[in-house]
Amino acid sequence: MKSLRAMFGYLWRFINGIRRVIVNLVFFSVLAAVLIFLFHDEEPIVVPDNAILEVNPVGTLVEELTYKDPLAQFFDRAFHQQDDRPEVLVTDLVKSIENATNDERIGAIHLDLSALFPSGINKLKMVGQALQKFREAGKLVIASGDFYNQQQYYLASYADKVYLNPMGSVELDGFNYTQLYFKDLLDKLKINPHIFKAGKYKSAVEPFIRNNMSDEAREANQALYGEMWQSFVADIEANRDISPMITSGSLSDYETAFTEANADTAKMALNTGLVDALLTRSELRAELINLSGYDEDEESYRKIGFQQYLHAPSVEQILPDKDKPQIAVVVARGQIVNGSMKPGMIGGDSTAALLRKARLDENTKAVVLRIDSPGGSSFASEIIRQEVLELKKAGIPVIASMSSVAASGGYWIAASADQIWAAPTTITGSIGVFGMFFTVEDSLNAIGVHADTVQTTDMQPITNVTALPEQQQAILQRSVENAYQKFLNIVADGRGMSVEAVDDIAQGRVWTGRQALERGLVDHLGDYDDAIQAAAKLAELDDYRVKTIKQDVSTRFKWMMELSSVASTLLPDAGQANANNWLVQQAQQLFDSAAPLGHFNDPQGVYSYCALCLQPR
Repeated sequence: MKSLRAMFGYLWRFINGIRRVIVNLVFFSVLAAVLIFLFHDEEPIVVPDNAILEVNPVGTLVEELTYKDPLAQFFDRAFHQQDDRPEVLVTDLVKSIENATNDERIGAIHLDLSALFPSGINKLKMVGQALQKFREAGKLVIASGDFYNQQQYYLASYADKVYLNPMGSVELDGFNYTQLYFKDLLDKLKINPHIFKAGKYKSAVEPFIRNNMSDEAREANQALYGEMWQSFVADIEANRDISPMITSGSLSDYETAFTEANADTAKMALNTGLVDALLTRSELRAELINLSGYDEDEESYRKIGFQQYLHAPSVEQILPDKDKPQIAVVVARGQIVNGSMKPGMIGGDSTAALLRKARLDENTKAVVLRIDSPGGSSFASEIIRQEVLELKKAGIPVIASMSSVAASGGYWIAASADQIWAAPTTITGSIGVFGMFFTVEDSLNAIGVHADTVQTTDMQPITNVTALPEQQQAILQRSVENAYQKFLNIVADGRGMSVEAVDDIAQGRVWTGRQALERGLVDHLGDYDDAIQAAAKLAELDDYRVKTIKQDVSTRFKWMMELSSVASTLLPDAGQANANNWLVQQAQQLFDSAAPLGHFNDPQGVYSYCALCLQPR
């Protein structure tokens, strides 16, 4: 007994010792961070003369950064933890290039796109247009890479010179969309999906009731991605003189170019005009040194990163006039869910609150609702749309500006705006609704578990452990059809169309921005800046400022953000995430397919969500 007691005593002291070490480690780490924040004498960021602006985004280009706890960010950086899903604010990237265009200290831009994750084509084009203006100012843009995937190459095509490693390659093999299907899995697990939908093209529920695409889904997908690929190819062909053998999409043409290059992918890229030269990393470094001069401290060319450059003192620093009339921007990015959400998801309550905040600001003369969403909860979408109507009642014009995706619920919240602007490659439409839940009564029965219920009415509660009567299923189907009819009426009223005309182009069918323009679902093709100018025109503003409306945060949160910001300049970076890791890509695809289900929380169980609205690879 004594030996047992002694053993547990030793074990407890060991566990308690580990606990103290962990607590002390956390405590002193936080203390060190606080001391850094309080006593750090921030040195001004210096932009070298004739510097090269290093544009090297790590992650996916987004309209709004997903909320992350600042203390967690600090510890991730302190312990060299990589972010599996890093993000770059596209407006930051564009702003840095625009500032550099008129900055005499910046002589050129170097594009290093090796860590750029797949991003919306319209976002890449926004950056590309900023690069084009930089070049028009008489400045040089150089892109270099060991390998380019096709979205990285799209952005590289805007450069004056595109360089490739002699052992590298350029991927340009078209867009594809792959959907995972779970019918056989659900059958084997004896899980019963209950599906209610309105719209013959509404394919969001197909993975749970089929093992492949329906003819309608294949038709819609082929048309959608075919249009996007044509737009993609047109842009790179406008930027560079590329051999048709590469852009034709023909495997025979590709094989011919491959054979002519003796099976050397880098040489093939050079022969077909995809790149201008094959340079080793040392040769590239020497060229950049010749261009900008040698920085002895860095032992490299004179450069400054785009994120650091954003915080550098500008040549002409003009503070915004807070009393100016303003165009308020509300960003709606992510899946639409009921309730309040942090940035990166669209909460019906929280996004409606942002629109209300803009309306109650006496300086707001127009609002741009910037949408990047595949939809979600129909109820939450309607809560947001009702605030759009309140803005219009107050005499404040509303412009809906569509980013990469504004489909299903994303279109619902845009439908009542005064004008709708979309990029040619925006994925939009998907006007349809569905309801879905699963029951496991057969699965439970198979292992000897049974459920029984006592109830006071004929209306059986919807649970996961009991079957649903056919009569009640019919009621739910009619409820979904009613929601679809409401959606049609909303679009018809907002677009000045008949309900029948909307139904003809609805049915859950997905369109590109260009196709949507032809069908009357959007008013104009253009990007974010075009939407801002349209808002100013509607509000009759010549002199104004643009203000992004954000959620209110506590003083404590602001302090933590400052702490994290200071720490990020002093602690070593965790390194670049590997955008080309095959295993990571496959795992993320599986996660992306299932993740939206975890956020389905509509109080009536009715959803307007576009499952195929992920950006094509």
